[in-house]
Amino acid sequence: MGRNMEWAGRADHLGGLPRKTVIMAVGTFAKAVAILLNSTSVHNADTLLRLVRSRPPGVPLITVSNHMSTLDDPVMWGFKGFPTCDANLQRWVLAAEDICFKNTVFSYFFRLGKCIPITRGGGIYQEHMSEALDLLSTGEWLHTFPEGKVYQEDEPIRRLKWGTASLISRAPVTPIVLPIIHHGFEKVMPEKYMFGRRPPFPLWNRDIKITVGEPIEFDIAELKQRALSNSRNLSPFPSLGWPPIERMDEAAQRCLYIDISERIRTVMERLRAFGTKPKV
Repeated sequence: MGRNMEWAGRADHLGGLPRKTVIMAVGTFAKAVAILLNSTSVHNADTLLRLVRSRPPGVPLITVSNHMSTLDDPVMWGFKGFPTCDANLQRWVLAAEDICFKNTVFSYFFRLGKCIPITRGGGIYQEHMSEALDLLSTGEWLHTFPEGKVYQEDEPIRRLKWGTASLISRAPVTPIVLPIIHHGFEKVMPEKYMFGRRPPFPLWNRDIKITVGEPIEFDIAELKQRALSNSRNLSPFPSLGWPPIERMDEAAQRCLYIDISERIRTVMERLRAFGTKPKV
């Protein structure tokens, strides 16, 4: 049967009841942590709500955020007014295979929760990136943590992994890309709390601040042309064995993914700086 269990992630699996049950339970937990146990404020929530509920038909949405704890997803969607318990509107998310898919029970649970297994270090053309692309091609919402791992220090956004950029450029319809920055989850679920380990349950009486940006627009055709031109000036580098895409060899793809990733990182860092400014 395998641990990846793609069949369990389908909307029609057992009539959709297991998915609805898991997402309702997890959504209830998220709202309890975000609203009852802690104080959560969201800047520009209306933009996120509008794009989740009523973006143009067939147009996919990719949200990207920093990654400050193992609770970021799902609790970042638990704020007041967000349809956290609606299985149809809930996001798909790229999840670390070694954590969320390490045994059969975990695999089934996280598949029902609309998670896609990603092998860290497995490259941008690994098997389940195609699954993510298939979802984007049908206009779904996908969330990614492009930094690639949890960072609890309040420091500038790190260099982004190229997986998100590759999905943006390869999707049949260019996704709406929405940046989100949050602070406070590192206090709700600190990595080193007791004996250098995470606490067994979320902490409370913390302030969570979520800042939603505006959509980042990408002219993919223009960016591909620029990447083709810039790649001619690149010094030779060890090949990663990437397949050619359209007229783009590996060098051109690298230029494209670096360009897209840096645009996203710049916007995320601007949001991060905005979110840390004292409010007057």
